[in-house]
Amino acid sequence: MQDELLFEIGTEELPAGYIRPAIADMAKMIKTSLAELGLDHGAIRTAATPRRLTLCVEGLAKTQEDRREEVTGPPKAAAFDSDGKPTKAGEGFAKSRGVGLDDLQIVQTPKGEYLMVVVEKKGAKTAELLPGLLTEIIHHLSFPKSMRWGSGTASFARPIQWILARFAGEVIPCRINDVCSGPVTRGHRFMAPQAFEVSDFDDYLEKLRLAHVISDPEERRLAVLGEITETAREAGGRVMEDDELVDTVANLIEEPHTVRGTFDEKFLALPREVLITSMREHQKYFAIVDDQGELLPNFIAVNNTATRDQSLAVEGHQRVLRARLEDALFFFKEDQNHRLSDRVGQLSGVVFQAGLGTMLEKTERLTALAGWLAEKTAPRTASDAKRTALLAKADLLTEMVNEFPSLQGTMGRDYALLDREPPEVAQAIAEHYMPVRAGAPLPESDCGAIVSLADRIDTIAGCFGIGKQPTGTTDPYGLRRLALGLLHIISARGYTLSLAELTAKALELYGNKVTEKTPAAQTAVLDFIRGRYVNDLLGRGIPAAAVDAVTSVDFDDVIDCSRRIDALNNVRKEETFTILAGSFKRVRNIIKDHRSDTLDKALLTEPAEQSLYENFRDVAAECEPLLNSRDYRQAMGVILKMKEPVDHFFDEVMVMADDEKVRDNRLSLLTAISRLFLKIGDFSKMS
Repeated sequence: MQDELLFEIGTEELPAGYIRPAIADMAKMIKTSLAELGLDHGAIRTAATPRRLTLCVEGLAKTQEDRREEVTGPPKAAAFDSDGKPTKAGEGFAKSRGVGLDDLQIVQTPKGEYLMVVVEKKGAKTAELLPGLLTEIIHHLSFPKSMRWGSGTASFARPIQWILARFAGEVIPCRINDVCSGPVTRGHRFMAPQAFEVSDFDDYLEKLRLAHVISDPEERRLAVLGEITETAREAGGRVMEDDELVDTVANLIEEPHTVRGTFDEKFLALPREVLITSMREHQKYFAIVDDQGELLPNFIAVNNTATRDQSLAVEGHQRVLRARLEDALFFFKEDQNHRLSDRVGQLSGVVFQAGLGTMLEKTERLTALAGWLAEKTAPRTASDAKRTALLAKADLLTEMVNEFPSLQGTMGRDYALLDREPPEVAQAIAEHYMPVRAGAPLPESDCGAIVSLADRIDTIAGCFGIGKQPTGTTDPYGLRRLALGLLHIISARGYTLSLAELTAKALELYGNKVTEKTPAAQTAVLDFIRGRYVNDLLGRGIPAAAVDAVTSVDFDDVIDCSRRIDALNNVRKEETFTILAGSFKRVRNIIKDHRSDTLDKALLTEPAEQSLYENFRDVAAECEPLLNSRDYRQAMGVILKMKEPVDHFFDEVMVMADDEKVRDNRLSLLTAISRLFLKIGDFSKMS
């Protein structure tokens, strides 16, 4: 028989960012645990609000099936002595499995004869297994920060107030600190705080709705969207699109109640991002725009409770926002008393990172590195790139960025325009922080891309240069994110660039601040970036064999690597390539450490080796211009012609001949072929 498990952890208000990861982890944990216990089940459903994390397992078996296990023990030779009597190892194995010596069997395995015992396990009742399972879920849920409360020893994101646990109509007993499970949940903290009993998940959802709680996160999100859309329409505009804010607000409330407020039109003189940030970052207010996308002097707040006096609620929100906007307007006017270029020297008082100097020193390195990069990638932008690098960090000293750190770069752009800097420079100042996260927009201009690359490699090289590279899951300086952004920018812009040269230049600009040996630091940086590159490609579904075949041979030019991987991936399923890859693996195994590829044609006496040489000579000549132009797909098509000559050579010729000169000559021929193939990748890794 099957039934439904309903499990809810009731808490004090959880941070919005904790909720979705927590219910995803709960679903994953219970699915894994049920599989380990051999308990069949149907769909796993979840629900969550700031005050509850909920699981429902449909069609959960009421008992485990009886199981028969074959358990292998020690080798027969160790379990019995020369007289056939059981040793301590044999007796211990029988005792550990709760059987007699007569129940032991001897079975033949690939490793020889071993003891084996058949253990019959009667399935336990699910209701007996669930208390421990549910308690483990509570104890093992992971949060960015957890806390202990009262005199209890258990920790959780916020104090647990109640536990609802029901299976097959009965309460499943479990306890956390002084909180014991029961059959009840609770409604909205203020509008329906009473506890009430629920029978199953559908009953749970419906009764919570009546108690002013929309417990389905997606349903609640749609409710928020509906409320703010209607409120904006009443104001004669529409809500400025902001999916992230919608997600956050939906996880701050249990039922949405919107109010619309206004602010003085004088604040529209502030830069758009300042207004939006003032509303969304601290207050979680939605901005309203007109049909042209221009901001209106209105905002929408989403409350968790209905208010008796709407005007009083509106006035409270307006008062809080007005104070922030007055501050922002004051900061904006004060900041304009100093040009960005006048602030650069003051960066000497701002520490970049311990051991790596000040932001002024970083600015000087960025200026030099941006100029070097521009000459390599887009020479026409060199002057603007250096100017951008010089001004890029100056807005860190402004009052506005001090108040709203997320506006760094954005305010630099706005102040640069007010200073009458070239528009290209102003835009690049904002773009040099891009991408801010995985999947975020990349710089659109060469100037912004170049300074972003310079900024990222400077930080990565500096940290590795003083031995502060990421370890395990620890990455306090966000170097993995910086490296991934660097790779995405290079790929998007199509820059032909040597990472080895770039890293060497970045380390050189640090001078004596580098405490690690420079060659070792450079190698570590390149290995680190290669690791990000490989993981990124694998995450996008690129076959591991093709990625490994290329990156194991050479990783320096990202665009070149991507083209070679694409070429190998394009032909990997062709039968000819599969056979050639196998033959190449044989070539690599035979030549081993042989280094010379100098041939003596006079020593090529066998028809098969003469044919191989002639085919190789023709293929190499045909491939050379294709490889030089990086047309690896066409080059692979030519290289596939080597399949039959190589196969014929191995069928007819003994490579390791007794004559040393003949043997070395044949190894040199295979080495020359190997080096041609390796210009694209190590095919042997794809066999």
